Amino acid sequence: MKNLLLVCFTLVCLISNKAISQNNYSTTNSKGWKNLFGKNLEFAQYDPAIWKDSSGVLTASKDESIWSKDMYDNFILDLDFQTADGTNSGVIVHATETKEWIPHSVEIQIADDYSSTWSKAEASWQCGAIFGHKPATNKDLKKPGEWNHYTITCIDKKIMIELNGTLVNECNMDDFTSSKINPDGTKIPGWLYNPMSTLALHGYIGLQGKHAGAPIYFKNIKIKTL
Repeated sequence: MKNLLLVCFTLVCLISNKAISQNNYSTTNSKGWKNLFGKNLEFAQYDPAIWKDSSGVLTASKDESIWSKDMYDNFILDLDFQTADGTNSGVIVHATETKEWIPHSVEIQIADDYSSTWSKAEASWQCGAIFGHKPATNKDLKKPGEWNHYTITCIDKKIMIELNGTLVNECNMDDFTSSKINPDGTKIPGWLYNPMSTLALHGYIGLQGKHAGAPIYFKNIKIKTL
């Protein structure tokens, strides 16, 4: 059964990569895709005083996340994001809580790696990383003010991250059995006190708001369940 799931995950990755390269990221025009938050954020949990949708561009005025109303297991999440100078944000998956979400979820990091702060940060704190756990590789991040594209595939304990059409990160959550040390020997931030291998998969999907004093912008946020 495990081997069959691995084969399925590999096939999804290959198909997703091919679709992105051929269609300039237009993977969401095919059957089965829907807007994660619906029209006018009807399928979102959020504070309307903080999160605003202006002509399809979503942004927040404070460090508070916006969440899906539905919980998901296996899916492909597709979205565009734009950083500003010093942005630190993220895409949150497998969240079983929306208040104290940090130790109960996996965060795919978004950061302005061109800034003085994040260019010098730990590699697992930079854009494309599985935050606190595994850095991205082979990434071509666009500068603040330009749109980037994420495709995040979650199948069981496997996570695959594509940035601007390139596979930059993938992991098996089962490999991360410690709350202190990653498989590569790097330290895990203390607030991530639940080993990734123990996290539940059925959870909410969220976007982090204006963290570290710099805004973040999102658009075209779509999901396909698998």
